[in-house]
Amino acid sequence: MTSGAQRIRAVVLGGGVLGVSTAHQLARRGAAVTLVSDTALAGGASGRSLAWLNSAAVRSPEYHRLRMLGMDRYRTLASRAPGLGWLRFDGGLAWGTAGQEAEFRARFAHQQAIGYQTEWLSPAEIAAVTPGVDATAVPDCGAIFNPGEGWVDLPSLIGLLAEEFTGLGGELVTDAGPASVHTTGDRVTGVRTASGRRFHCDAVVLATGADTPAVLRTLGVSLADRTPISLLVRTRRVGVPLRAVLNTSRVSIRPTPDGALVLDSGWSEKEVVRHEDGTFDIRRSTVDGLLAEASAVLAGTPRLPLESYAAGPKPIPADGEPVLGPLEEIAGCHVAFTHSGATLGLIAGELLADEVLTGRSHPLLTAFRPGRFHPREDRTPGTDGG
Repeated sequence: MTSGAQRIRAVVLGGGVLGVSTAHQLARRGAAVTLVSDTALAGGASGRSLAWLNSAAVRSPEYHRLRMLGMDRYRTLASRAPGLGWLRFDGGLAWGTAGQEAEFRARFAHQQAIGYQTEWLSPAEIAAVTPGVDATAVPDCGAIFNPGEGWVDLPSLIGLLAEEFTGLGGELVTDAGPASVHTTGDRVTGVRTASGRRFHCDAVVLATGADTPAVLRTLGVSLADRTPISLLVRTRRVGVPLRAVLNTSRVSIRPTPDGALVLDSGWSEKEVVRHEDGTFDIRRSTVDGLLAEASAVLAGTPRLPLESYAAGPKPIPADGEPVLGPLEEIAGCHVAFTHSGATLGLIAGELLADEVLTGRSHPLLTAFRPGRFHPREDRTPGTDGG
């Protein structure tokens, strides 16, 4: 805690993992913080995320480093609070089709080259390393196993952080509807909720998920994105021994704290029916298809009864890399917009809070600034409130 932090009034917009994590870190360091969520906590993308903790793909060195630090923060949490059933590091297993062997071999070689813990397993070796997988579903060439990967149940994490946040004196405002950011000249001065409630502040953190580009447009700032509609299917409690996260060519699967499974895939996103008015529909055949694909890769091809499914926008910046840090155009306004909210949730909140409180740019976030996209659109300063 610093005396400088005590003088800063901050408002964080967004009740997902990035918003709650940032608000928690700000409160820990003595700032006066209000967290405003348009819905209940975890009501957006954080509530329908596979939440696989990893850095398995080929990424920029800066992004890989940040993801690895993100995983490190989760391990620290697990060591400080042992026995959390909603945070696990039981590894990740990935395979493609037989025709994708070269692609997966290249990924494996990349992981070896950067020191990412990785093993190439034949189908016969999988059962001894990670249970619950039908070896006959794996191509003869084998699969990649990453022992250091894990998963988190984001609503449970958000609940823990929110409880600590309010215990630190933070103010939590949920179900507030859309909020607007107000400026005087080119500086943030406050936030107003849909009901008219106003919060004056020195800094605002926009962690509003897929709505972030739209919120920024009201401030004359352009942020390119390629947000799709994602679908997450949840089964009822099932008696399968799966512990690792599975990523296959047709389905991704992870366990849940209560013994169920959650499922998603790339092909199911493409089957979402979008309408011109912005609404969308999910076909029951898509949901049933995911359940069937999951059953086909699990030992014993178990019947997987449907519990529920949820669909909605999945925030993805246009270049796939996170957007983290202050706007050049508006002093006091900071942005957190990324596809990897689960893996980066704790580390991003920590680093963003540090920037808000100290005014210093953190070198770990240099590559992810909002300014790398288009400059802001023309607007008349000071016309949107005070």
